[in-house]
Amino acid sequence: MGAEIVDEAVRAVPSPALRGLVGWYAGYRQRGVAPTRHRGLPSPWLTLILTLDDSLSMAAHPDPAAAPGDFATLLGGLHLTPALIDIPGRQSGVQIGISPLGARVLLGVPAGELTGMDLHADEVLGADVREAHDRLREATDWPARFRVVDGWLLRRMFHQAIRPAALTSPVADAWRLLLSTGGRLRIDKLAAEAGYSDRHLRNRFRAEIGLTPKAAARVIRFDRARRRLAVRPGRTDLAGLAADCGYADQSHLDREFAALASCSPSVWLAQEFRNIQAGHHPPA
Repeated sequence: MGAEIVDEAVRAVPSPALRGLVGWYAGYRQRGVAPTRHRGLPSPWLTLILTLDDSLSMAAHPDPAAAPGDFATLLGGLHLTPALIDIPGRQSGVQIGISPLGARVLLGVPAGELTGMDLHADEVLGADVREAHDRLREATDWPARFRVVDGWLLRRMFHQAIRPAALTSPVADAWRLLLSTGGRLRIDKLAAEAGYSDRHLRNRFRAEIGLTPKAAARVIRFDRARRRLAVRPGRTDLAGLAADCGYADQSHLDREFAALASCSPSVWLAQEFRNIQAGHHPPA
């Protein structure tokens, strides 16, 4: 008999106290599956990954100058090009989707300082993340693992004194408005809503969120489109999807996939189909 195949994907919602700072937790464990390469695509979430059994093998980073390597914990900022992750038949860990608005509160730095970067998480979070990582690995099931992450992030939040400012600034309001409109709001209207000039909003947005409003809108539209693709792989009307997500036409959608994913929608679906079937597509 062959080795046992393990293919688990579990999602959880963070504590209500973390609402607005953390979007979701995704636990995953695969063993005995076919080796593959996964694309870590641009999204409106910073990525924090704490592995369980094996390190994360990064074949390429959004920053092409960054060297490939293995990560026991990884912290990644917003980015405009894909990361490439080698999966040699096994992987396991918990991925945490952190809002750019949660970066100052939970990570101690604004999201703008992490743009386009993949870092060993302890380079930013120090011994605190190493201790949380140890507790996570000692937990015996997914509910217990998610409780470890919840408790750790809540402690970090309560040790900060800047939470209200992080969530009520004009930039925070502009970010939420851009998200709520699916990245389809004109930037001049976004600036007017924030009470800023276009230039001032662009500078403040880049510093706090990590991208300009225009780039953030692109990422939000793209993220919405690829999530829709993952819901009904192979049965999606791409022209209709393009229109629904704010693209001029299907060619516009194809160009954005080429720019942000380095492949076409059909190629991405073909590469990720098995993971999508198993529930490893991006959490909603």
